[in-house]
Amino acid sequence: MFFTFDGLFDSEQYTKQDLIENYDSNHSEISHLNQYFKSIIPVDKKVTIEFEKNKITRYHIRGEGIRDSNWDLEIDSKKVASLNQCLGWSLDTIERLKSKLAKAHCVSIESGNPTTIGFQRSGMGMYFYNLFDKKLNDSLISEYNDGCQYSFYKENIVLEFGGGAIGRNCFEDFFRK
Repeated sequence: MFFTFDGLFDSEQYTKQDLIENYDSNHSEISHLNQYFKSIIPVDKKVTIEFEKNKITRYHIRGEGIRDSNWDLEIDSKKVASLNQCLGWSLDTIERLKSKLAKAHCVSIESGNPTTIGFQRSGMGMYFYNLFDKKLNDSLISEYNDGCQYSFYKENIVLEFGGGAIGRNCFEDFFRK
């Protein structure tokens, strides 16, 4: 049996260097995005949201008694309004978050420590910034610097290439070693 993924995951191709250059060029916007997102997340909830053009491609909420996973939603849909209500958000909150992600040249964000900000999809994976609340100690640097999926960048920032649709994803330079 022969099949191909050609065309199945059409997206622009990015590299670890693109991820680094975007952070260096937009670190202020990324920091503001992180601060804003943390300020709007209820303490008892975990939220993941991803935008693509005028759609929300992922909008997941986790919390005590809540596990609501959603894909491909219209921003002005009843479902989004319901999810927003659960978080105490409005349509303006969604639009502001979408705008801040765009200014940072990013597409997604997930709450927690670290906050995980999705830079761009690339093939079957996605490049991420993991922003920790504090500077990483040697133990965490070791844990988050495997060179494959994670690469310690500096202070409280770890780069990630994730996805896992067909197994573990590794940064392109991992295979050159």
